Amino acid sequence: MAAPLVLRDVHLPAAPSWWPLALGWWAVIGAVAIVALAAYLWYRRRTKRRREIAQVFDRALAQADTPAAQVAAMSELLRRAARRRDSQADRLQGEQWLEFLDRGSKRRDFADGGGRLLLDGGYRPRVDPAQAAALREIARRRFLQWMGAN
Repeated sequence: MAAPLVLRDVHLPAAPSWWPLALGWWAVIGAVAIVALAAYLWYRRRTKRRREIAQVFDRALAQADTPAAQVAAMSELLRRAARRRDSQADRLQGEQWLEFLDRGSKRRDFADGGGRLLLDGGYRPRVDPAQAAALREIARRRFLQWMGAN
């Protein structure tokens, strides 16, 4: 008589290796890399633009030799930036101009604060350097905001 057959259990094949990756994973990695590169380039471009806009303001004030000339330069820069908000904004005078500068801000730095120097500071024979420095801070902040650097 023949020897009885020995039955063996079913053997499963080995689990698939994680390497090389399937095509779908390569697509996911590629998409993530493209999004990361685009975000990096956008951030770099935005940072460069902010820096250039700030340099425009700082260069214009560096060329002004007196505090009165600095006030006049700030006024000119703010009027140019204001045209991005409203095409007629550079024609505003007096209190209307200060109100326009304060529009959209929580603080009233121009109408009630150091920004009032913009009204006549560029025409004065002498301007206190401390007042010009205080105006510089608020004018720079508003200029950068309107030019899209904030």
